[in-house]
Amino acid sequence: MSIIALIIFICYILQTSVLSRYPLAGVTPNILICVVATYGFMKGRRYGILIGFCTGLLLDIYSGVLFGLYALVYMYIGLLNGLFKKQFFGDDLRLPMILIGTSDLIYGVLSYFVLFTIRSQKDFSFYFMNVIMPEVVYTLVVSIFVYYAILHINNWIEKFEKKGSDRIGNY
Repeated sequence: MSIIALIIFICYILQTSVLSRYPLAGVTPNILICVVATYGFMKGRRYGILIGFCTGLLLDIYSGVLFGLYALVYMYIGLLNGLFKKQFFGDDLRLPMILIGTSDLIYGVLSYFVLFTIRSQKDFSFYFMNVIMPEVVYTLVVSIFVYYAILHINNWIEKFEKKGSDRIGNY
């Protein structure tokens, strides 16, 4: 679990400091959505909910917008992705990309309705075409690298744990 916390922290730093300096079409990729979605469909609903909540809480603590909003949204995104655990095959990139793209789309739409309609800003079509969709595309491009990195780390951890349990069983 400490490796997952380290992955979340590194991705948080990348998202908030490094990639925020290089926006593309005025948006930055949402790497934390990639992490939550990936662990959700790789490990299941419980992991998705826990990782989503922790990731969202980290964003809530440092963003100061509406405390608890990101924790709730990311938790539900982790839950929804966890429902697809049985359809997950590691090397097949189609399902992860569909789920990550859909997760980012859900995040963008929910963010718009919660953060902008409260302030009576109601130009959804402009926001959708100029913010949500470019962010989804940018997130999908970056998520290929994030997904494979998490997949290899997860496979390495599982092999390490299996090797450790084999040694214990031999004694």
